[in-house]
Amino acid sequence: MLSVENIDLYYGAAQALKGVSLKAEVGKVTCLMGRNGVGKTSTLRAVVGQHPVSSGRILWNGEDVSRLAPHARAKRGIAIVPQGREIFPLLTVKENLETGYACVPRKDRKIPETIFELFPVLKSMLSRRGGDLSGGQQQQLAIARALITRPKLLVLDEPTEGIQPSIIKDIGRAIEWLREQGEMAIVLVEQYFEFARDLADDFAVMDRGEVVMAGARADLEETRVRQHLTV
Repeated sequence: MLSVENIDLYYGAAQALKGVSLKAEVGKVTCLMGRNGVGKTSTLRAVVGQHPVSSGRILWNGEDVSRLAPHARAKRGIAIVPQGREIFPLLTVKENLETGYACVPRKDRKIPETIFELFPVLKSMLSRRGGDLSGGQQQQLAIARALITRPKLLVLDEPTEGIQPSIIKDIGRAIEWLREQGEMAIVLVEQYFEFARDLADDFAVMDRGEVVMAGARADLEETRVRQHLTV
């Protein structure tokens, strides 16, 4: 289980996170919602080690990983699908997937067939350059690349941003399938309310660097949540 405990995070003199706490359990999807600029991405960066926290703790399966480098967290099974996808445009789809081999044992350095079952389009595009794919195809590639690392914690930062509706449905089905396997915890940052609501087992809503609402899906009050999503 992931347990984020009362973390603060600064960019220079500006405080981005104020006492943020969050939990994510294996076999469940935890959705983190809120407007742009409220600290959602900063929370994910803290979890995966891309930005240090100034106080508080981040525990993964009981181990304090707050001071570990990103590659050390990746070796412990923490993977991120970043906002904007960040695929390598000049590498082929196959080469993009193979970049995920770096943090897995040599014996596991192969592309699981489940990747192509979740995202069939990638199998027919293995030799195509990443930059030649559509935005939706690049998003599928980014998720697949993260899955290559055999994560136990999968962090997705706004996977529906700028994606056509048909591929949003494919991504939703993939997340549901991953949850049903019961082998990983999933943290999903999302502004698209219906997508988040339909997938969430647990949720947290952020505003101005703080968690202002949190609970199980049954406790989610749509009207209150939407107030924190609209500008």
